[in-house]
This record gives sequence, structure tokens and C-alpha cells, in this order.
Amino acid sequence: MKKYDIKKDMRYLQLLSNTFPTIADASTEIINLQAILNLPKGTEHFLADIHGEYEAFQHVLKNASGNIKRKVNELFGNTVREQEKRELCSLIYYPEQKLELVKDVENDINDWYHITLHQLVAVCRVVSSKYTRSKVRKSLPSDFSYIIQELLHEHTENNSNKTAYVNVIVDTIISTGRADDFIIAICNVIQRLAIDELHILGDIYDRGPGAHIIMDTMEQYHSWDIQWGNHDILWMGACAGNNACMCNVIRLSLRYANLTTLEDGYGINLVPLATFAMDTYDDDPCEEFMPRLSGGAKQMDEKTMRLTAQMHKAITIIQFKEEARIFEAHPEWNMKDRQLYKFIDYDKGTIMLDGKEYQLSSCCFPTVDPKHPCKLTPEEKVLIEKLHHSFQVSEKLHKHMRLMLQHGCMYAIRNDNLLFHASIPLNEDGSLKEVAITPNMVCKGRELFHQTGMLIRSAFQDDTATDEKQYAIDYFIYLWCGPNSPLFDKSKMATFERYFIADKDTHKEEKGNYFKLRDNAEIVDNILDAFGVKGPNRHIINGHVPVHVMNGENPIKADGKLMVIDGGFSQAYHKETGIAGYTLVYHSRGFQLVQHEPFTSAADAIQRGTDIKSTIQIVEMSSHRMLVANTDKGCEIKKQIDDLEELLYAYRHGMISEQDERKGFIDD
Repeated sequence: MKKYDIKKDMRYLQLLSNTFPTIADASTEIINLQAILNLPKGTEHFLADIHGEYEAFQHVLKNASGNIKRKVNELFGNTVREQEKRELCSLIYYPEQKLELVKDVENDINDWYHITLHQLVAVCRVVSSKYTRSKVRKSLPSDFSYIIQELLHEHTENNSNKTAYVNVIVDTIISTGRADDFIIAICNVIQRLAIDELHILGDIYDRGPGAHIIMDTMEQYHSWDIQWGNHDILWMGACAGNNACMCNVIRLSLRYANLTTLEDGYGINLVPLATFAMDTYDDDPCEEFMPRLSGGAKQMDEKTMRLTAQMHKAITIIQFKEEARIFEAHPEWNMKDRQLYKFIDYDKGTIMLDGKEYQLSSCCFPTVDPKHPCKLTPEEKVLIEKLHHSFQVSEKLHKHMRLMLQHGCMYAIRNDNLLFHASIPLNEDGSLKEVAITPNMVCKGRELFHQTGMLIRSAFQDDTATDEKQYAIDYFIYLWCGPNSPLFDKSKMATFERYFIADKDTHKEEKGNYFKLRDNAEIVDNILDAFGVKGPNRHIINGHVPVHVMNGENPIKADGKLMVIDGGFSQAYHKETGIAGYTLVYHSRGFQLVQHEPFTSAADAIQRGTDIKSTIQIVEMSSHRMLVANTDKGCEIKKQIDDLEELLYAYRHGMISEQDERKGFIDD
């Protein structure tokens, strides 16, 4: 028998007894928890670098990275035609829109309802099979909770007594005019149960048109977390009040001709920038600032292109000034060499970098004073104040950044997997590199990530001391482009060089040692040890750097210990990667990497039943099915069982009295 320190735990046990007031209650919960431990583990999905591609992202959630389609094929096999299976999947993904189309073409809608309802119940039964009835019940909409439960748990195949019962339920759903509502409800339940947990390894923002729509989706999502990416940090910095981050956010939106998230999503007023840019750069061709067009931006007319380029240059020039001001204020960052305006010879149109002189492709800097090159003009100051105000009063932006803080962190350890977006700063020999976070704090490895996360959070707290809060706000720009930032980890961010210097040697950004050494299994093991990740099948999972599949690069590195799952969701990366994103799926049998081809559109999926074409790569499979007992959740449940067994001991030995709802306590 276990020995318990009842006196030490008495206060906690008394609180626990309020939830489980009798021996019967505590025993029942132990039985329930022990049963849960022996269920198959839930399916986890890992995605990275979504970059605003909301339609593709939402479709991957709806089809569970192709898993729903696979289950439909397994369930119905050759008993249902391929076209009908495609239509059923399309209905599951987009029930409201698909129903409208179906009702326009079906001659006998009641017959269609009858067949479809039975098919949807069968699919729902399959996706819910690994969960407890309690968990499934909590996932059901209140309107149809009882009905769906009855249909899921009443099998008619080998029970003729129940056939009429189930058929009457289905018939009555149709006859009472609730078929559409029921179909929508059960399709949403199927989507909900197909993915147990979602892990996003950073970079929801920038490039694509709908980061705000993705955040709206996540606000309603059942279970998710995010490890912040460098682009997410940029938006968080802009929201916190860092003007350099704000300029970068606007610059990137203009560079990719994507103002939807800024203007439509968050109501950022860019009219002052447009007015300033037209006045200031009226005679400047701004050729190097023409936007990169992809997707819908290809429809941009010449006048809009011209204005976009002018706005792009205007905010970029201000960005370099704002960055230089912060670098000047923080000499401990060793980034004064990035105050590039100071190295320009404005008469010759050249710049001196690393002891070598380079010709500038353009030396049109009408707002730069060579004597005080990093100083804003009065007009630029007014513009920045207006833009700053617009970011600060955007309620939706602040709501989404609170969501980032609520669900996010710099890293996470989930079921023996270490998750982070980009890099662990390393020395040349692969050992953990010490990085100065503040002038008084030097950290490495896990502590570096933890303290960085705490510093980020302090920028949003009202009780942070003024000086500390300002430092935290400034630090966002270091996280974006600092050489030892775990979200960047390169020698420099060559934004200025790419805009103004033709010599591509200056464009090179030397990657940190992590990127050079991450295929070394021993070094990966050392990192996992340093973060306290245990288990025989532990891994690092991250994104940030697109995997060049078309060039033969393998996303699985270090003998399978490290997985890079940035497959290029963003249209801007499709030509570079040759694919359109990855999903890493971790189910009870092991890991599968799902490689996606480009997504056409939700409208196409609804009208023609098209789906994202996905290819599965087996990464690691287990001979034994993983159970809940083998997961982090299982460890928590085992602790709960231990606590309940201690409570039982206290009840049975009279140390705590059982309670009775009617009398307060059970008589001895």
C-alpha cells in the first residue's frame, strides 16, 4: 500500500473533496480516468509559416490534412462511386455552401437527405471512435447533442431491433425541416473531432491576404497553441508601440501588394502615408520598390502600382531611421553597423560596407539630411504619429495580439517533441551560445527562450516599470533582425542592400550555427537534453526556413530527430519550394508528413468537389499503438489518479468526512 503524507496534503485534499464528496464519487472518477489512459492518443497536427494564406489553411483544417478523405475512402470503399465520395467530402468541409448547390440540382431532396444523413453519421462514428463519450458529448452542439449521441452509439448492422428506431430519427429530422441544420452541425463535429490538437510553429502574419481571418478562425478553435515566429513578433511589436516594427509591417504589406490585413482587417489608415508619399516622391520612379505581385495582386493597374511603390519607399526610408534610433539607444546589441545612412557618400552615390565601397542603384533620399541622416523630418514625424495612433486604437489588432499571448510562447514541449519556430543560438562547436537579453541578463538554451518570452509579455503589462517596459518594446526589433535572436539567427538582415545595392554579394545573410549543424544527430540530442526533453522517440520540430523540395532537400534531418515543416504555404514561396506547405500529423501509430500541392480556392472545392492534393510520407511508425497513457495528458491523468487514491485513503481512515448534498456530511 502506498504511504501518504496526509497532513502535508490536507488543505489540497479538502479542496478536492468538494469536487468528489464521497468514496463513490472518487472511485467512479478513478475508474473513468483509468479507462481514458487506455484509449488511443489523439491526433496532433503541426503546421508552420502559414503567412496569411487563410483559404488554404482553413481548408487543411476542414479536411484534417486529407485525413477525412482517407477515412471516407476506407469506410465506403467501392460501395460508393468516386464522384459521390468527393461530393460527400466537399459537404463535410463546406456544409452551408454545398447544401445550397445540392438543393438547386437534386430532384428528390428527401431521398438525398436520407442517404447523406446515414453517411455522415457513419463518418462521425469513425472519427469519434478514439474518444470517450464524455469528450464527444462536449463537442456536440446543444441543439442536436442528444440526437447525435443516439445515432453514434446505436449500431443497426447487427441489431435489427434498432433499425426502425434509427430510421425514424432520421426520417423525423427530415420531416421537421431540420435536415439542413443537422447536416451543418454534424459536419462541424466531424471537422472538430478529426484534429485533437493543433500546433502552429509560427508566422501566421505577412505576405498572404488573410492573417486576420486566420486569427478569427483560431479564436473559435477548440485546442491550439503557437510558438511565435519572427513575423508574428513583428506585429506584436507594432501593437506594443515599436515604430520600427510598425514600419516593417507596413513595408512588407506594400512589398507583397497586400494591404487587406492592414486596412480591412485592422482598420489601419494608410491615407496619410499615401499623401506623404505622393508629395515627397512625385519625381522618383521608385523602380526598386515596385511590389511583388502574386495571386489577386496581378490585377493592379499602373497608377496603383506607382502609388504603392511610392508608399513602399516612403515607409522604408523611415523604417531605416527608426531602426537606427533604437540601435543607437542600445549599444549592447552591437548593431550600430546597421545604421547604414551614416555610411553613404551622398555626393558620390556610394556606400562603404565592411571596408569596401559600393555604388548605390539609387541615391534619391529627399528626406535624409547627410549631417543628421537618422533624424525624421517634421513631415515624417507627423506621419509616424498618425500611423502609431492608428495601430494603438485598433481594437481587433489588440484582441488578436492578446490571443497570441494567451496561446503562444517562444517554445513548447509536447509529447517528447520540442517545438519552436526558428533557431537555437549555438557556438561553432554546437554548444549552446550565451546571449545577452538585457544588459544585466545573459542566458542560453531553454533559459534564453523562457526569459525572452517573459520580456515579450512584460511589454504588454501595465505593472511593468517604465524603463523596463520601454526596453521590452525596443527589443521586438532585435528579435526581428538581431544576429543572435532565436527568431532570426543570421549575420544581418540585408533589407537595405537588396533595395539599394546591385552587387548581390552584399545581399548574403549568413545563417547561424544552428542552421549549419542541425543535420548532426549528436548536436540535436544535446539540444533536446538541454531542454529536458525525454523519451526514446523525441524530436525537434520547427519551421522558418522553407524546405526546397524541388532541389531535393529532405525535411527530415539528423537521422529523423529533427523535422522542418516549412513547406511554403505562401504563394510567394511556391516557386521556391515546389510545393504548397506541409502538415506533420502525429497519431497513435506514429508520424506522417503530409505534403500539399497548391490550393485552388474554396469556391472551386464547393462547386467541383476539388480538394488539396496531398502526398503522405511515413516519417516514423510504431509497432505498438500509442495510448493516452503514453502522452503528456496521460502523465497528468496519472497524477490525478494518485491524488484521488490519496483522497480515498483519507475518507476510509476517517481523516476527511464524506459529504452528503442533503445533510452536508455523512453520519459516522
